[in-house]
Amino acid sequence: MRRYLRKNAVLAVLLLAGGLYFMSQSSFLIAGPTRSSEHNPNELSWQTERFVRKESWVDQGDYLPLNASYKMLAGAPSIQQRYLSVGMSSINRKKGSYLIPTLQSLFQQSSSEERSAMVVVVLLADFDASWRIATVREIKTAFASELEQGQLVVIHVPEDWYPPLTGLKRNYNDSPRRVSFRSKQNLDYSFLIHYSASLAQYYIQLEDDVLSAKNFLTAIRRHVGEQEAKKTTWAMLEFSALGYIGKLYKSTHLPLLARFLFLFYQEMPCDWLMSHFRELLAQKETILFKPSLFQHMGTFSSFEGTYNKLKDKDFEEGFYANPAAEVYSDMSSYKKHIPKHAWEAGEEFFWGRAPENGNYLTVVLTIPAVVTEIFVETGSEGKDILESAQVELGHDVTIENSEKSCKEFQSVGTVVSGRFEMHEVNKKYNSASSCLRIQVTGGQRDWVIIKKIRITTELSTPPQQAEV
Repeated sequence: MRRYLRKNAVLAVLLLAGGLYFMSQSSFLIAGPTRSSEHNPNELSWQTERFVRKESWVDQGDYLPLNASYKMLAGAPSIQQRYLSVGMSSINRKKGSYLIPTLQSLFQQSSSEERSAMVVVVLLADFDASWRIATVREIKTAFASELEQGQLVVIHVPEDWYPPLTGLKRNYNDSPRRVSFRSKQNLDYSFLIHYSASLAQYYIQLEDDVLSAKNFLTAIRRHVGEQEAKKTTWAMLEFSALGYIGKLYKSTHLPLLARFLFLFYQEMPCDWLMSHFRELLAQKETILFKPSLFQHMGTFSSFEGTYNKLKDKDFEEGFYANPAAEVYSDMSSYKKHIPKHAWEAGEEFFWGRAPENGNYLTVVLTIPAVVTEIFVETGSEGKDILESAQVELGHDVTIENSEKSCKEFQSVGTVVSGRFEMHEVNKKYNSASSCLRIQVTGGQRDWVIIKKIRITTELSTPPQQAEV
């Protein structure tokens, strides 16, 4: 019998009308790594215990222990808690691995400050020791600095700690092989999440075949801050619409999530289970942020190498940092192409009838901020370009006829060939701005498309509502 059936493993799983209880005789509280008693001379690994900060009620009283033994294959987590832990599981793919490019994208798209605020945890979940050895060697070569600085950790859970992976329930008439694959994936994520629970304030789940947007951590931090300021209940924030990619949790919820995935591992795929978990924690509606911060790049699935062409249409590899704002314009909109579409993420845009001299589009920030970069793009395939306009920053919000604007504006530059781009704006305009305005300086016969308005701002401390 497997180790999970022995004396120190799970004794019972009771499903009651009022709740779920998963019990065993042991849990892990030791923070330091020790040499594994089952050392494989061909695979340098250390048996380690996860950190337990006891921020969740599950850990506070040692309730519902979840059994697992972790082998540390590379790196070691910092004792100091980070802002974000990034978790992914990887197995041997029949048609090539995307793990190294995924890790490269994560680190290359992050600043040094962002890398210091996160830890990436990779669970090598394949039971093929030779593949693990080769993969660890490749990771150590490519990410020596990240491993040394505690920004990357590579772990493994031996097969003995997994419950049965064959002869499982065939819900949804899936083939036995697919049921085994998705059930093991649930267990992989359960062990991964369980290990990561105390490493950071927040945890985001990725897959091992994704691209990251530039400065994704800063965007996540901003969205989390805005969400927390609303004082509403949330359990999961989504930064990609695809599968189990870009799903963010509070670390205090991870002990429950790990057990939830373990308990129902053979029932349904992980992305279905996560929706049920979110609803059980009283978040009824999806909270999805656009543009997506992560894009699926794999061509072939980890399940039997089948072709997979999933792409997230809302992904922008460049950093989308627009803060919350209201958008106004006196230009007449065509159908549903309203002014706010130019400010929001995604493929929508503002489409207005022929502008006249003096027309405007004004963005009023919810929270005044020091603007560091501005980018404006107009037109589509060389048509409907904004021919003559200037870009302005404004201060002191006013309200007139139910429309917000600013008392004073100062020009930061002119639109040239339908575009405007300015970096290091704060070197010349270093005070907080409340408005950004595109002011038309000459009429034109053609209609105008304002395709994209993007800004970045200096990070600020807890947001306060703008005074009007």
